[in-house]
Amino acid sequence: MAAANQAAKVPAPSPSKLERITEFFNDEVATGRLPGAVVLIQQHGRPVYLKCFGFQDVETKAPMTSDTIFALHSMTKPITSVAAMMLIDAGKLSPADPASKFIPGFADAKVVVGSETLDGKNVLTLVPADRPVTVMDLLRHTSGITYDYIGGKLIMKAYSESGLFDGRYTNKVFADRIARLPLARQPGTLWRYGHSTDVLGRIIEIVSGQTLYQFEKQHIFDPLGMTSTKFVLESADERARMAEPLPGDTILKLAETERRAHPEWESGGGGLVSTLNDYARFAQMILNGGQLDGKRYLSPAAFKSMTSDHIGPGSGVARDYYYFPGDGFGYGYGFAVRTDPGNAKPPPPGSIGELKWDSGSGTYFGVDPKLDMIYILLEQTQNERGRITPAFKKLVYDAFATDE
Repeated sequence: MAAANQAAKVPAPSPSKLERITEFFNDEVATGRLPGAVVLIQQHGRPVYLKCFGFQDVETKAPMTSDTIFALHSMTKPITSVAAMMLIDAGKLSPADPASKFIPGFADAKVVVGSETLDGKNVLTLVPADRPVTVMDLLRHTSGITYDYIGGKLIMKAYSESGLFDGRYTNKVFADRIARLPLARQPGTLWRYGHSTDVLGRIIEIVSGQTLYQFEKQHIFDPLGMTSTKFVLESADERARMAEPLPGDTILKLAETERRAHPEWESGGGGLVSTLNDYARFAQMILNGGQLDGKRYLSPAAFKSMTSDHIGPGSGVARDYYYFPGDGFGYGYGFAVRTDPGNAKPPPPGSIGELKWDSGSGTYFGVDPKLDMIYILLEQTQNERGRITPAFKKLVYDAFATDE
């Protein structure tokens, strides 16, 4: 009864304002900026908005459905982070564990502090890490491990010359390779997006004795009924359900070609594919505090730790231009966490305590405990995502606004 009373106090979305979401995505598809998309808003465990727009592939004209398979890219990270928290819950892993306990190459970590010119060439100036990279650093992106396009010219050069992506590579090979590369910053000093979650995926393998997919399938996908969430599509039927970017979306087309060319790499940072139906199960489990349908996936303590801000005041963690959680958000373990209204006037839409993450392919999801609501946008566009995802979030929250 208390839950019903609580639900009655939470605003329901306005049907006429939900229609604006439909108009927005119909226009995106009609003007050819987006091949298609699927959108879900779910409140109190039930869909209040579910629509499929356009095509999963403009060349075959196959329509989008709630069972279309999308490359999640960085929306893989929250799932890998939950897997790691399950091992922390079980006492098999600790946030304080040094990465070098599992991947010895990190024992000799070096940090870039600048460059000097020797014989007309720029050479990296390296110093030893002040302290070890820890599992907590990997979970909250404070390891100093970066993506090649973020770390600056010298880091970019070091990554490109290292052979990080040469040939075939498993999580083991990848983690061993990246452990030899310089860190962009001292561990624990800066939020920096990068391959931290990929390294975490390898640690999950070492601790569990399973591949990352085997562990996630056993402990997350199968229990939640996420039947289409995997690293590699296994059948012609699955491949026929795959959403494709527009032919002109060259950055994403290239990224997808690379991802599909490496079925041996179960990238914990960006390798999963999934469907709207599957990801909604995962997001609802998070909204429910780590449980769904009577099964608990995370203890209350682990869930609280995962969804609290670990990089706010007093943490010693700085932010810069590449701070992707954005205005008003801190960061937990795998999720951005809304901590304050932010600096923008008016403030960005949303609620204090909301969780969210997105990806380079335009996939986006949010979990809002205050509204007892999840929202998911699955699309495949690198070209248009920077414009579409904020517009989508505003439309979602406008629908719940109580003032006209």
